[in-house]
Amino acid sequence: MTQAQLAETCGTTKTYISRIENDASDIRLSTIMRIFREGFGKHLNLSVDA
Repeated sequence: MTQAQLAETCGTTKTYISRIENDASDIRLSTIMRIFREGFGKHLNLSVDA
């Protein structure tokens, strides 16, 4: 999947996807979850142990 395809599927821009890949942009957890859900059809589970 190209950056452009992923961006279109997730409702964002290719530039934003590129910035995420290159560590040039801070990303919210909700955005990561949306990319996994909408872009890849997967769910992201987060677990924090105390």
